[in-house]
Amino acid sequence: MANRLYKRHFLKEADFKTEELLYLIDLAARLKQARKARREPQLLRGRNIALLFEKDSTRTRCAFEVGARDQGAHCTYIGPSGSQMGRKESMADTARVLSGFFDGIEYRGFGQTIIETLAHYASVPVWNGLTSEWHPTQFLADALTMCECAGGRPLNEITLAYLGDARFNMGNSLMVGCAKLGINFRSVAPKPLWTSDAVFQMAQGYAGKSGASVVRTESVEEGVRGCDFLYTDVWVSMGEPDEAWKERIAMLEPYRVTGKVMDMTGKSGCRFLHCLPAFHNRKTAIGEQICQKYGIDCMEVNDEVFESPRNVAFLEAENRLHTIKAVMVATLAEESIEDALARNGFADRGQQVLGVLDRG
Repeated sequence: MANRLYKRHFLKEADFKTEELLYLIDLAARLKQARKARREPQLLRGRNIALLFEKDSTRTRCAFEVGARDQGAHCTYIGPSGSQMGRKESMADTARVLSGFFDGIEYRGFGQTIIETLAHYASVPVWNGLTSEWHPTQFLADALTMCECAGGRPLNEITLAYLGDARFNMGNSLMVGCAKLGINFRSVAPKPLWTSDAVFQMAQGYAGKSGASVVRTESVEEGVRGCDFLYTDVWVSMGEPDEAWKERIAMLEPYRVTGKVMDMTGKSGCRFLHCLPAFHNRKTAIGEQICQKYGIDCMEVNDEVFESPRNVAFLEAENRLHTIKAVMVATLAEESIEDALARNGFADRGQQVLGVLDRG
């Protein structure tokens, strides 16, 4: 039986139907349970995977490497200085070269056009570990985490607010991904930092089919009221100049996630999400540097929230492993995934997400 996503690229949420995204979340939940029970079937034995990194990462690299190893595959890491791509060799040529060595290619870097070119010329599945515009593997981890923390409520009863600079990958992926899954989404940011009209209109189109609401607002109080999850990200992204900090701090300090902002939701069970790393205190080189220069001891979130039981960002980080593994298995496994899981006792959906996926 052919696996439904076999040999598909995974470049952005908009490329996938709602049921396909739900399938990946469900598969991740089952693989997670199987791993914890030490009964995970190895479906990628003998496969070789290339990891192309133009931007460094802890979670993305570790998730791909550990996930591949769990599945019996081997990874080759190619860092920013480890290949000729973009200097002596075009991405089109790189894609054709690597397709001869590897069964799958992960890319983490800059513009979405780069990975689209890579996928166009590659003859093996290509997966997006992050571009400036989209972060689909992170969104899958976010969705799985919300399912696990939702207390059995269906997806269409969940409301998520994203606070901060909404113009880039997380603002885009969360808006479109939530709209597709039926999760009510609010983008809370100063107007100059709103998600683009093009992405907003795309998300509204998906929301019209799923029944979700998609909102952009400058008001923190209005944006977080009634939310089940608050999400934020760093204020200056990798690759942006240091000069961006001054302007971004001035614009985004009112959007910092604090205990007061969490309480504005009106829900004691509201949980905090972050794709990490987070600048929640001065205990990093950048955190101390920003404190010395601008006189603030935290940025997008403070320790009151980050070091509290409300924070589920570390569960979210772990879920990068399980969702990335699901993407690799779904697109590379030749053996029937369902048959392999059934043999190991995981034929049914992951119990933690069964309710929210079935009723969402």
